[in-house]
Amino acid sequence: MAYIRKDVSTLTRAERRRFVNALLEIKRRGEYDEFVRMHIDYYVSDGEGGLRTAHMAPSFLPWHRQFLLELERALRRVDSSVTLPYWDWTKDRTTKSAPWTADLLGGTGRRSDRQVMTGPFAYAEGNWTIKESVTDGKFLARDLGRVRDPIELPTEDDVEWALADPLYDAEPWDSTVRDGFRNKLEGWGAGRGPVAWRNHNRVHRWVGGDMVGGASVNDPVFWLHHAFVDLLWSRWQRRHGAQARYLPAKPPALGSRQRGRVVARHERLPPWDVTPDALEDVGRIYRYG
Repeated sequence: MAYIRKDVSTLTRAERRRFVNALLEIKRRGEYDEFVRMHIDYYVSDGEGGLRTAHMAPSFLPWHRQFLLELERALRRVDSSVTLPYWDWTKDRTTKSAPWTADLLGGTGRRSDRQVMTGPFAYAEGNWTIKESVTDGKFLARDLGRVRDPIELPTEDDVEWALADPLYDAEPWDSTVRDGFRNKLEGWGAGRGPVAWRNHNRVHRWVGGDMVGGASVNDPVFWLHHAFVDLLWSRWQRRHGAQARYLPAKPPALGSRQRGRVVARHERLPPWDVTPDALEDVGRIYRYG
């Protein structure tokens, strides 16, 4: 039977405690840092050579869907009652609302160095030392809303702009494409500053600190954010029906600069032995409440 992923704002006190405790336990076991390392390894940009799977590519959505499933399985090995909650950032938009409470993820970082000082993931609590990163920092850092250069979280209109596009993705299958649901949701735009970050990308920037860059998994909000992104993919699929398929259906043609750089519908999605096609329907595993 499929289990339910809930809106984080609806979790009971006991559900919050179980979720936090499961995260802390897989961190203690060393499993959590393996997820951080994997995301760093697979954070490949347009400007780099080789295959792109996690970002700036059509497989952004199925790659993170599988990534969330792997984390969720790790949590459920600790406590079978735990599922990943999602953070609806179009609704819970302040630095005091869920998930930024002391019994869940804690709040923003202090002004001097952005170190998170509240909640179970604060460095001072002794349970959440950063071990895998692109910097030397040991503590979790946040800058909710970017105090010195404020930005706003995406709105319902921003999300609707993405959901309304019936095309999944389009050539050149990277961060520069302007058509298709995938990049409108992933959020690579033109220009500089806030206008260049839409939806998913803007949320990473709004949280700030460790959420900016390949080591963003160090902040547990990563999972709640991507669970909502995954929910939006499900909503897009329901809205557009049978035509809402992953693209490209076949590998780019010989001579294309994207040949060998993106994953087609029936190709293996590294590092797992799974295809985007197999990840389009996960209703037998979970659904959103």
